[in-house]
Amino acid sequence: MSGRFDRDTRVEPLGEGRYRARIDRGWWIVRGPNGGYVAAILMRALEAAEGDPARSPRSLTVHYPRPPEEGEVEIETRVERRGRSVSFLSGRMTQQGRTVALALAAFGAPRPGPEIRHAAPPAAIAVERARPLPKGPASIPMRERFESRHAIGFPPGSGSVEMISGGWIRPEEPRPVDAPLLAAISDAWPPAIFARSRAGEPGNPVPTVDLTVHFRTSLPAREVPPGAFLLARFRTRTVCEGFLEEDGEIYAPDGRLLAQSRQLAVLL
Repeated sequence: MSGRFDRDTRVEPLGEGRYRARIDRGWWIVRGPNGGYVAAILMRALEAAEGDPARSPRSLTVHYPRPPEEGEVEIETRVERRGRSVSFLSGRMTQQGRTVALALAAFGAPRPGPEIRHAAPPAAIAVERARPLPKGPASIPMRERFESRHAIGFPPGSGSVEMISGGWIRPEEPRPVDAPLLAAISDAWPPAIFARSRAGEPGNPVPTVDLTVHFRTSLPAREVPPGAFLLARFRTRTVCEGFLEEDGEIYAPDGRLLAQSRQLAVLL
């Protein structure tokens, strides 16, 4: 694990299902670390606790009671149930005795049955012609961790009524597509609601309350070469009483659906 993403999401086993990790400030979004980055660390600890590579991650849900600070965190994992083909695990991330994130995950081996694939990637500008997204202000160093090219919907500052945005995205350093990376990408694009703002207007912070990612293929996705761009689309339909939802889809270059996500966020 030599790249920055792997170093910054590394977990160290402490025994009895406990792990140590470090929150790095290079993943900050204004008031704290990006929620997808925190989810990636939790996913790594839960994968280690599961221990069976034949059981691929299928679902991850993370709640964020408070933003972690830069520095060391501890993750306590528990196998809630290990069935014949599906395992259920929980994880609690604490920092200085306070809970900063709670996670539930399911793991399962591939099962025999029909293959029905109605999901199809959205129409998008080809990656060669797509325009890079601006990295953003220095207060958002997380934007430096990915190369993002707008290719779907409306970029931030469009003044659009519709809240749809997305495009091509990959980590700054080539690496395999696995569950921690997909968890991070599910929260790495500028929020779709930013499409409503006008050019030059700062978007309001939208900290995540909870994030769920469904992994729709066995991982790591060995058929996707390291360094390949993935296609991601995000959409918000309802903003009400200070909360909004955002639905996401992440596709491989060949059009296969890799992951679906949904998060609830607060509009500050």
